[in-house]
Amino acid sequence: MKLHLYDTRARQKREFVPLEEGKVGMYHCGPTVYQRPHIGNYRAFLFADLLRRVFEVLGYEVKQIMNLTDVGHLLADAEEGEDKLDVQAKKDNVDPWEIVERVSEQFFADLKELGIQPAHAYPRATDYIDEMLEMIEILIDKGNAYKVGSNVYFDVHSFEKYGELSGNNIAELEAGARLEINKEKRHPADFALWKTDEKHLMKWDTVFGANGFPGWHIECSAMSRKFLGDHFDIHTGGEDNVFPHHECEIAQSESAHNGEFVNYWLHTKFLQVDGGKMSKSLGNVYSLDDLGTHGYCALDFRFLMMRGHYRSSLNFTFEALQGAAEARKSLCGFISRLQSAAGDAVADASQCDALRTAQQDFMTSLCDDLNTSAAIAAVFTLRGEFMKGEFSPAHSAAALEFMLNSVQPVFGDLNDEASAGDGMSDADVDNLIAQRTQARADKDWSKADEVRDQLSAAGIVVEDTADGIKWHRALS
Repeated sequence: MKLHLYDTRARQKREFVPLEEGKVGMYHCGPTVYQRPHIGNYRAFLFADLLRRVFEVLGYEVKQIMNLTDVGHLLADAEEGEDKLDVQAKKDNVDPWEIVERVSEQFFADLKELGIQPAHAYPRATDYIDEMLEMIEILIDKGNAYKVGSNVYFDVHSFEKYGELSGNNIAELEAGARLEINKEKRHPADFALWKTDEKHLMKWDTVFGANGFPGWHIECSAMSRKFLGDHFDIHTGGEDNVFPHHECEIAQSESAHNGEFVNYWLHTKFLQVDGGKMSKSLGNVYSLDDLGTHGYCALDFRFLMMRGHYRSSLNFTFEALQGAAEARKSLCGFISRLQSAAGDAVADASQCDALRTAQQDFMTSLCDDLNTSAAIAAVFTLRGEFMKGEFSPAHSAAALEFMLNSVQPVFGDLNDEASAGDGMSDADVDNLIAQRTQARADKDWSKADEVRDQLSAAGIVVEDTADGIKWHRALS
């Protein structure tokens, strides 16, 4: 089945054709590690994980790189002003490296909670200063960049395709309010490759002078080249990365290496909260811990993000999160029901039209620019057919294989041990059922009722059948 993805630069869906047969190289803009990422940031990171999972289900070998920006990202993505890490370090009265370590640790802990697979590398900008300097010198030698004292700027007029990704016109940018006035620049739209500031806490002595630090954009160009080469398959980020960050990456990378940089550019929409933008002043900037205080787990949030298409606006509310939590738990219950119904039967999908349709619709939806909402709908349609009670054990076994080998590998583990069954693991359930069985054999009806109530309170449904005791987690 052919995969089609919406390429921001082409402004249309394109069939995915890898640079190397059977392999995919992907670079994702990661967090600026000055503050713990909030749930809005995680929409883009969850999308990157989804993209990788779909490729792997399709049989591709994926190399996934996500950077950590630990220097050079100025406030409001501006070209002039203060570095985000610098500001936070001064505010907290600590060394910026201490903030980098603390926030990075929080970030990786959050990724684990969200079920996001680790990337193959997480390069930090400060570890690749030499690679940045090498690229900057190439750009100067080729006439694409120029020095003013100890500062270096990229000349956007030297790259005719500047603006192709974002749709921005250089003339309009020069007159736009977004650009800071800087008399050092030849043109207002030129952007910094290297800056000098004695007050900056993180700085390096280089051929350009003392007390310098890199511009934000050159970092990703240098690191992506280090790990994926001059030309690779896919680059992703949030919609806020389109301009200026990704536009500038394209200009400096293609100028430095005289060729294509990235074949497909994919961007996620912002996550709204209660119909608007997240804001500290409104008190609606949430971390994963904040969701936990409301009784939800990280996988509930993950499933909420999967229910919306990555290029569509998605509004976070606790009502929507509740719906996602119930839907996720119902799929866990569906898997448990399938396990019970399948027993030891050998999977056989023949003459099970509902399953074949679900499998086809599931993959067709994913291959249509990762239409996860339609893919999830196909799974719930299958669940509805199963609930009619017409699946044989062999068909149940085949449906179980589909859930475990296709659905979960794409959407991640649906079962959160800490929340499923009120914290009750499968082993706990089996142990209680054994206690109930023994109590009934001993005619200790009070004990048997007590255990039954405990199981019921945890959302466990126990069924006494001719083949013995069967159980599953309650469906929503």
